[in-house]
Amino acid sequence: MAERSPETLISVEQVEKKFFLDTETVDALKNVNFTIPKQSFSIIYGPSGSGKSTLLNTIVGLEPPTSGHVVIEGQDLYALNADQRANFRARTLGMVYQTNYWVNSLTVLENVCMPLFLSGYSKKQAALIAMESLEMVGMTKFAKKRPTLLSGGQQQRVSMARAIVANPDLIVADEPTGNLDTKNGDMIMNLLSDLNHKLHKTIILVTHNLEYLSLSTHRVQIKDGTAAEDDGSYGLTSEQKKEKIKRLQETLLKQKNSPGKAPTIAEITSLLSGAGSPAPNNQDKTTQAGIQVNKSQASVDGVSQKPKDVA
Repeated sequence: MAERSPETLISVEQVEKKFFLDTETVDALKNVNFTIPKQSFSIIYGPSGSGKSTLLNTIVGLEPPTSGHVVIEGQDLYALNADQRANFRARTLGMVYQTNYWVNSLTVLENVCMPLFLSGYSKKQAALIAMESLEMVGMTKFAKKRPTLLSGGQQQRVSMARAIVANPDLIVADEPTGNLDTKNGDMIMNLLSDLNHKLHKTIILVTHNLEYLSLSTHRVQIKDGTAAEDDGSYGLTSEQKKEKIKRLQETLLKQKNSPGKAPTIAEITSLLSGAGSPAPNNQDKTTQAGIQVNKSQASVDGVSQKPKDVA
């Protein structure tokens, strides 16, 4: 069973999920146990058909397990009924999907406002907060446009704005770069990384793309319905490791600004293990990379984000 601690945001305990078909039973999840630390950048990864989507839907309260428990911030999710889970999800987490679900008759701004409307905000209040959320992802100039008229990368940035508009502690992203080119995919990953490092959000990213694993501080590998918190080797092939080390060498040389000085093995190992990007701490107020964060207000690049209890 996954061990709970004050630093644990999510605990998945002995979770199993069976789908009963006409002639057979499919074991989608098999005795899954792991925890998600607070303020971590956690990646759930594995090949297509391994059970990632089923696991994610179970974690966020959309797919009741056949047995087991999912505990978020001390709340046993499936001790709640469906309506209570929906309310808990609205207060606790923001979702980013591979395929966006827009209300096509509404503008970008109005779509971003939707989580706030559902939480009881007035139209004026919601619009002010939603514009700040759009500014954080660089999309304010598209506020009055229909989201379906935007490019795939632009739509994902709007989706990110919608996910963070209610200022949740947890952001869950399900293959958010799956339909994007490399440039736009990297942009989305940079936004997720900024939310983790600068605003101390807990990120759960589901992906089959091993290139993103180096961004994480915590990983869960899923294969054939079983899950394990990996040791940092990321499951890369020998060729992928060679290519990754080559890129890291080039990056380190640029950082040192000394072309003739090669990086040490310790430096390469540090980057490979993620030790070069420690998880943020729990200070009430901290300044990091020019970003000021405190209990009542958070800002990114000078743009404030409203706290949860804004009236």
